[in-house]
Amino acid sequence: MTNKNSNMHRPKILIIYTGGTIGMIEDPLTHSLQPFDFTHLIDNVPKIKKLDYDISNIQFHPPIDSANMDTGRWVEIARSIEENYANYDGFVVLHGTDTMAYTASALSFMLENLHKPVIITGSQLPVGEVRTDGEENLITALQIAAAVGKDGNPMVQEVAILFEDYLWRGNRSTKMSADHFNAFKSNNYPYLAKIGLDIQFHEEALWRVAARRPLKVQYEMDRNVVVIHLFPGITEPTLRHLLDTPDVKGIVLKTYGAGNAPTDKWFVDLIRSTVERGVVVVNVTQCVNGGVDSERYMTGNTLAAAGVVSGHDITSEAAITKLMYLFGMGLRAEQVKKYLDCSLCGEVTIQ
Repeated sequence: MTNKNSNMHRPKILIIYTGGTIGMIEDPLTHSLQPFDFTHLIDNVPKIKKLDYDISNIQFHPPIDSANMDTGRWVEIARSIEENYANYDGFVVLHGTDTMAYTASALSFMLENLHKPVIITGSQLPVGEVRTDGEENLITALQIAAAVGKDGNPMVQEVAILFEDYLWRGNRSTKMSADHFNAFKSNNYPYLAKIGLDIQFHEEALWRVAARRPLKVQYEMDRNVVVIHLFPGITEPTLRHLLDTPDVKGIVLKTYGAGNAPTDKWFVDLIRSTVERGVVVVNVTQCVNGGVDSERYMTGNTLAAAGVVSGHDITSEAAITKLMYLFGMGLRAEQVKKYLDCSLCGEVTIQ
């Protein structure tokens, strides 16, 4: 399957420009990169005009470095998609790479019943640089957003990250490199498309909903969540302080290997008491490949016995945004635990 559009009409694509390296320019005094406007970006990608697409754009004012991305800006992106959903065939979100996987994961949950492509891309070098990867990424993202299958429906019906040679499921992706063009990877799920002389879609990996329903956007994302990254030598006062974060509802516990953690009595007691007061604790491995198997080792089984929920092979980006989404819906702790143990939009593999 290629990216050729089988419909006769011109594909209508909306670009949502949030900022990021792709649209940055160098400050002549400090030589540091700073966000610039969308007109500058498009002026440096003249090939866009060769695409026979009807392209419109929305821009953040001002454009931001993705280190400043937050839940309010996720809402802004989601609202832009919802308000324009009926009028466009696909959406391309231009975004900085640092928090791209978080945004992709968040949008995958927020955009319920999505059946159009939302392709997130950016670059490692600004689009005005001679060796930029931004031009190719933007052109390819537009082509993927316009691609349809033999049945006339969009090839991609989910939130995905396009970067360099691959299209990845958004809520399975992680930034793997700060300085390579192939910066993203989905370590526990196959690519959705491979980019070469043509765009070859991996159709078996593409997300499909059983029944098409109207798009529904969940705007409430509860920020009362915490990520705790375990390390050898973590002290009881440090862990207690983190677990006792005021108003915390959910915790992503980044563990060793297949979901292992210390078995010291003070450690297990702290985790158990946290769960008993109604906080949801999710076990997510620090490893980039594989997932949590609580039954493999006693150290992992001890966490499960204390009430910690297995995150299976979910990424930490998807885990934290899924907690935000579920608590944002007003669900109780036991309901959240139930949904953590199932796949809502392809974010986790349940054995």
